[in-house]
Amino acid sequence: MCSRSVAVEQCRQQSGQRYTRQQPEKKPKTTVESNWQQRTDHFPLNKSEDFKRYPTVTSDGLRSRKERPRRAKMLMRDFIEDSLYNPHYGYFSKNVTIFSPGAPFDFNRIPDEPEFNRLLGERYSQFEDELDKEQFREDRQLWHTPTELFRPFYGEAIARYMVANYKLTLYPYHDLVIYEVGAGNGTLMLNILDYIRRVDPEVYARTRYRIIEVSSALAKLQDHGLYASAASRGHSDKVEIINKSVFDWDTYVPEPCFFLAMEVFDNFAHDVVRYDPDTEQPMQGSVLIDADGDFYEFYDRNLDPVAARYLRVRDAACQDRQYAGPLRSPPWLRKLRHSLPFAPNLTLPEYLPTRLMQFFHILGTKFPAHRLITSDFHSLPQATPGYNAPVVQTRYQRRTVLVTTPLVQQGYFDILFPTDFGVMEDIYRAITGRLTRVMTHEDFFQRWADVEGTEMLSGENAMLGWYKNASVMVTV
Repeated sequence: MCSRSVAVEQCRQQSGQRYTRQQPEKKPKTTVESNWQQRTDHFPLNKSEDFKRYPTVTSDGLRSRKERPRRAKMLMRDFIEDSLYNPHYGYFSKNVTIFSPGAPFDFNRIPDEPEFNRLLGERYSQFEDELDKEQFREDRQLWHTPTELFRPFYGEAIARYMVANYKLTLYPYHDLVIYEVGAGNGTLMLNILDYIRRVDPEVYARTRYRIIEVSSALAKLQDHGLYASAASRGHSDKVEIINKSVFDWDTYVPEPCFFLAMEVFDNFAHDVVRYDPDTEQPMQGSVLIDADGDFYEFYDRNLDPVAARYLRVRDAACQDRQYAGPLRSPPWLRKLRHSLPFAPNLTLPEYLPTRLMQFFHILGTKFPAHRLITSDFHSLPQATPGYNAPVVQTRYQRRTVLVTTPLVQQGYFDILFPTDFGVMEDIYRAITGRLTRVMTHEDFFQRWADVEGTEMLSGENAMLGWYKNASVMVTV
């Protein structure tokens, strides 16, 4: 699983997070509850006047800013988007290093899974030792992907699936066009192209590969990897790296294409809502950032159009599906819980994958003939409180540090969400009109991967045994 970081002393909480201050302003000494502010167990300061006074900002409006905002408020999805993707201080823009294990693991010579874990730990240390020689960082955000751990077998399985389906339905009338969003080091691209070139030269001659990458640093890394060796340079005329957010995509692509989104859903921004336990009315969460950089949550009964649309689409698409949520318990039980002394005045938060809904809209309108291939986590351990809630973590002195709120210093923390693939399958179908199939990570790779290549002497299979909490969804 992914992991990332910031100084431990910055992991303090108080109805949000508090960080380093510059000449703090005077704060009113009051615990009076406002109509806007979520009541918590420790009664935070009343910030209603600041909420009325501070301007509303968006993640798009903050892209050109080099400093983290203060004296402002924004929707939770804008706060998360800004924290992860701001070009000047965002997590993926400035702080992420993707682990590369060097030479591929020779799984057939590894005795068992404990030995694989030991070897992986050694390579992690060696990799970070080399980075420390160039620049020492206690807060280096280092994480790994299945593409890197199980290369080339992971990428070859994806390639085998695409080639089989391409030859079945598109060949020879169309080229094999592949889009990948969020390509990391570019390893998946190289493994896929290497495989197609080796096993099917005729298909390779008609292959085109386009990466859509929001991070300028990662786009440069992908380009560097493409020209790092003679073998990879041979793919250069087939590859285009487009340095922009997929949410800014404005080109209509009528041709059939495969669209890869491997472990990107988890870092799509989410909105947050809480519900009135009596009326069941949703209230949308915003984040207030005061003059000291402290964070406070506020909830408004007026939903913005994006969150309101998500709830409408989910209600229509998932009528026959059971899914977890704050309103799934009996009304009398909710009322009883919230009538207890010091009980919160709203339900636990529910995080809505509104950015993922927008991504499906882009696929449906800009890539009408696409076939989506995606893999991501359907559950995550040690998540923050709430429904569909994220894991929020950072990395300090080579150790993972978990916190209990997404209201953290922007750019230093990974905020990753689980994906309810049942709900997302229904929403994807409703928005795009395309049919899908969902399966476990193990089932997909059992069918399409060279599983003998990742089998250890004990009979354990690393690629099938890991990522038990991940699923794969494909367009059929």
